[in-house]
Amino acid sequence: MTHQRDLTRQGLWVMAVYRLGCWRYGIRSRALRLPFSFVYRALKLLSQIVTGIELPCETKVGHRFRIEHFGGIIISGDAEFGDDCVIRNGVTVGLRREGQRGAPVFGDRVDIGAGAVIIGPIHIGNDVSIGANAVVLTDVPDNCIAVGVPATIRPKKSARPEPDWTPSVFGESA
Repeated sequence: MTHQRDLTRQGLWVMAVYRLGCWRYGIRSRALRLPFSFVYRALKLLSQIVTGIELPCETKVGHRFRIEHFGGIIISGDAEFGDDCVIRNGVTVGLRREGQRGAPVFGDRVDIGAGAVIIGPIHIGNDVSIGANAVVLTDVPDNCIAVGVPATIRPKKSARPEPDWTPSVFGESA
């Protein structure tokens, strides 16, 4: 139900190719794995051309990872995502510099807005929202929001408490 059983969603296509790429690594025999590797590489290239989404099978994604909008998404093979993460169009997740290892590691229930850039060996906590067009270069703790360029980290506001007063029928204060 991650993609609402809609076969026209490009995120679903990319995830199917991603899952094929991961599955083929489980084939022990190199001779048997080789044809599946060829099919995976061809489908990956086709899905990149059609959807504009780069998701290598080396990337670790959790359950119910969802690509909400397609186009312009680039994800490093070194990145790791927890469960229930949502990613939107124009997002870049990757290394800070070429040749320098270390990509972001995401917790569970992370919501990434359109155009966000998350780079470097950083940790994004659980229940985090990353705003549209934010550039995240530092760790983000649990239950926070990252917005701006470069991103500033703010705690999420909790639900508003109920007022401590009760209105009276005749306008008298309690």
